[in-house]
Amino acid sequence: MSPPRIIARKRDGHALTAEEIGAFVRGATDGSWADYQLSALLMAICLRGFDAEETALYTAAMTRSGAVADLSAIPGIKVDKHSTGGVGDKVSLVLAPWVAACGVPVPMISGRGLGHSGGTLDKLEAIPGFRTGLSLAEYRDQVARVGCALIGQTPELAPADRRLYALRDVTATVESIPLICGSILSKKLAAGIDALALDVKFGRGAFMPDLPAARELAATLVRVGRAAGKQVRALLTRMDAPLGRAVGNALEVTESIAALRGAGPADLMEVTRALAVEMLLLGGVAADPAQARARLEAALSSGAALEKFRDVIAAQGGDARVVDDPHRLPVARHVEPVMAPRSGWVAAVDARAVAFAALRLGAGRARAEDTVDPAVGVAGVAGVGEAVTAGQPLAWLHANERSSLTDARALLAGAFALGETAVVPPPLVADRLAE
Repeated sequence: MSPPRIIARKRDGHALTAEEIGAFVRGATDGSWADYQLSALLMAICLRGFDAEETALYTAAMTRSGAVADLSAIPGIKVDKHSTGGVGDKVSLVLAPWVAACGVPVPMISGRGLGHSGGTLDKLEAIPGFRTGLSLAEYRDQVARVGCALIGQTPELAPADRRLYALRDVTATVESIPLICGSILSKKLAAGIDALALDVKFGRGAFMPDLPAARELAATLVRVGRAAGKQVRALLTRMDAPLGRAVGNALEVTESIAALRGAGPADLMEVTRALAVEMLLLGGVAADPAQARARLEAALSSGAALEKFRDVIAAQGGDARVVDDPHRLPVARHVEPVMAPRSGWVAAVDARAVAFAALRLGAGRARAEDTVDPAVGVAGVAGVGEAVTAGQPLAWLHANERSSLTDARALLAGAFALGETAVVPPPLVADRLAE
């Protein structure tokens, strides 16, 4: 079980045993493997791969590297959702309370943004006082009382992932599908869920570049999750343009509140509704998609979904008054438009360019230790298929430092492609994997 021997076996293309994979994960957890040894094996895995059995063994070992929450005393099927990340992806803020309002317990563990991809925790923490760092006991209690908790990874859950993820980020081994699978599912399985809905994104603003790559990742996640005894379904969704009209933490909370009032952008609602249907089916509160959609519309139109979000905010120490008055959220000092240079129809919006403009304004982090300004970002982003006239705003820049506006404006200048005729964007949900 020596590190050099295990590294050499994977370097030479051999399948690792359960004992060898267990030694690797224990070494990451207890510090008995040095960073250079962990990095060497990560690179060997990235180059040589894991077969299906190795991937399942790795995910199980990562899950057991810390505590596994026990939510069995809470009635109902506990269903979580995971997104592989994108631009303007505030789906979790709308989805979790909406599904919980329909009677499905939603224990949701989320992450922070890094690079061009935003993070659910950063969005939630734009709400004054909101605590994402609940203990496991607080997490269990809130799911039992409120039916929903939106938290970050606790120190007890999958501790091996924190160390290995940090090393993957700096050793060019992020792209390995087995390593991605182990990282995602270990945290979800350790959280005590019964079922999981996956949003695997692909395209210009996503981690996976195209549909075949997204399908491969989704199939692996579904297979390994089911091998762990969980119900898992995946939707493959397009992420070429930003989702919704806002990119930036407080701005996205405001848009999420509008969505829970039934006034969300069509693209955001399309993806959120599709995932919500899957969660209601997994949660056993709807017999078929039509019944699930009817139940979701009732929760939205009655205000129950919005009230559930209010309950979650209050339970986690946040200022629940933002639900009625989003102006209580952080507000940028400077708001300036980016004008259309000519008339036409929006043919494409480069999600990555919009994300980097928001990053330049301070809405995200290039490194894990960077601070985030919750007030800044890009709002009012024109959507694909919209008609615009010369001089009409294509987007609005929200900044606290006027010096950041020039760079952000330059980044946005190339984000919008205008055409001479109207285009109809394709459906955002491109595929579904349930087996």
